[in-house]
Amino acid sequence: MSQWLSLETPTGRIRAWRADPAIPPKGALVVVQEIFGVNAHIRAVCTEFAAHGYVALAPAFFDHFEHDVQLAYDADGVRRGKDLVDRLGFERALEDIAAAAAVLQADGGVGVVGYCWGGTAAYLANTRLSLPAVSYYGARTAQFIDEALDAPMLFHFGEHDPSIPASVVDLHRERHPEAELHVYPAGHGFNCDQRDDYHRTSAELALERTLSFLRRALRPAY
Repeated sequence: MSQWLSLETPTGRIRAWRADPAIPPKGALVVVQEIFGVNAHIRAVCTEFAAHGYVALAPAFFDHFEHDVQLAYDADGVRRGKDLVDRLGFERALEDIAAAAAVLQADGGVGVVGYCWGGTAAYLANTRLSLPAVSYYGARTAQFIDEALDAPMLFHFGEHDPSIPASVVDLHRERHPEAELHVYPAGHGFNCDQRDDYHRTSAELALERTLSFLRRALRPAY
């Protein structure tokens, strides 16, 4: 079952999209959007994780400013999305992630999975909130790369991602040798089937590795 819920955060109520598995949960995930809002793709990501046994909750961060922001994967969507995440800032985003994680505690171990801008937010949820995290192509992570990991961490990168050159991927390996890291023959956003850079083989392998990571990092609720 999937539905919109109300989520209380330190700076006001926002909505969150929740997908529940049909079986007792293996754990729970805060799913952190790209810059495009909790759109059809992010809701589908939640549904997929629920199909694999995890409660998935995606906070609608932009509700702090504007209701129901769902942006297209085009130049205007990129421009508006960047403006909104810059206005939001990572500190407020982390407050929202912490609020979502608190709601999910009854469902077992809680982790964070984030994409693009959300990939960096997931990394910061690890270093600052001590939550196991999976980061898909977080292009803004490099500026925080010296923050110490405080939980299990998994990074996914695209080999042909112009926003994350090989030197930056190498920096992740150097600064965080304890983390699991994989590089795929794909570009930025390879997990999203609404993007031109979607690469199905890479997306499927990344999901397989993510699920394996979650089985190790999160305790079951029973």
